[in-house]
This record gives sequence, C-alpha cells and structure tokens, in this order.
Amino acid sequence: MTQGNDQDPYIALHGLQKGYRMGGEAIPIFSGLDLSIPRGDFVAVMGPSGSGKSTLLNMLAGIDRPDAGTLRIGNSRLDQMGEAARSSWRAHHMGIVFQFYNLLPMLTAAENVELPLLLKPLSRKERRIRVEKVLDLVGLAGREKQYPAMMSGGQQQRVGIARAIVSDPGLLLCDEPTGDLDRTSADEVLEMLRFLNRVLEKTIVMVTHDPQAALYARRTLHLYKGDFVEEKRAA
Repeated sequence: MTQGNDQDPYIALHGLQKGYRMGGEAIPIFSGLDLSIPRGDFVAVMGPSGSGKSTLLNMLAGIDRPDAGTLRIGNSRLDQMGEAARSSWRAHHMGIVFQFYNLLPMLTAAENVELPLLLKPLSRKERRIRVEKVLDLVGLAGREKQYPAMMSGGQQQRVGIARAIVSDPGLLLCDEPTGDLDRTSADEVLEMLRFLNRVLEKTIVMVTHDPQAALYARRTLHLYKGDFVEEKRAA
C-alpha cells in the first residue's frame, strides 16, 4: 500500500524488503513497502509490536540496510551505501531522539549536546555558541552545567532533543520519545517537536505507541504485519 502522493518526496521507499533469520527460519518484516514523505512533514508511525516500526526507523537511520528495493532520503540512496557511508550520512543529515534519552551520565547537559559537534570542523567557541543556542531553544538556558541525574525525565529528553538538532539536520527520527515520561512532560516534549516541525521546518518521523502523542503529528500511519493499513491526517 503506497502512502503519500508527493511528486518529489524528501523520503521515498519503493518495494522495500527486509527480513531476518532466527535459527534456520527466515522471518520477513517487509515484503514490498512503499512510503512517500514530503519535506517538512511530521509523521507518526503506530502499530502493534512486531509490525516493523523499529525496523523501519533503523533503515531510515541507515543503521539497517534493506534486502531489496530503494530507500532515498533527499538526494541520497541509502540502500546503495555501505556501512561507513551511511554512518557519515547520518552524522551530517539526521538527528535521533531516543526513548531513554541515551545521555552520558558523567557529562553535563552542555557536554552531552556538544557530542555531535566534535565531528565537525568547529572551534571550541563555535561549539559553545551552538550548544547554548539550542539549550535555550528547548527551554534549558542556565542548566548547561547540570548532570542528567540532576534533571527530571522531561528535562533529560529536552537535552536529547537539543543534541539531536545541534548540527541543524533536516530530518529528526524519534523512537518512542515520550515512552518514559508522564503525561505533562510528554506533552511538553511533543509541543517542542511540533515547534521544530512547524517553525524550524524539520521533517520528523516518530514511532509511538501513544495515540495522544500521534495527535501532534500532521499525519499518522499504521503498520500491521509489515505494511501500512491506514492513514489519518490531523484536522
């Protein structure tokens, strides 16, 4: 089932196939998945466990490679890249927000956010300016020197979002970004993602189990047994 009708999509999957082997058994996940996402969209992907949500996100992130089919993001064919090329592409074009934040506990908020910039030809002053700017953007100005253990879950996720956007990527992939948060903190994080999408025009793909979280997206795709079965658009 083809999702999206954008003539020149930012993300385009066609005939995508992916499977795994468990013991001697081949387990197909996708057997011809099609997907079209225009630049600047905010898509929530929902579905039961085992439907392929994590596999889809891993392929979009260049962590996994499809067995067949095409996977293009922007002008780059991720399905044709080797592991090193995909890793380099990911560092330059994409930010990832994780469910459990993935912050290094021995580093301050500023140091955690700075990590992606260490791969770029920037001076220490340039890195500091960028870090301060994004921490202010996510509402954490003045908390640069705090460690993760000194912060609430919602604040830690804001640090995670700041780290994801500090390199100014065009694409954000969010893996259950509110799965470890209470409702109030979750809504604050989702409002931040909606701001990044609507004001800063980031393209966002968010995997979630939470129907309330999906309401913040522009459209919701439902995966079932490796295929899209339904699409809901925001009112």
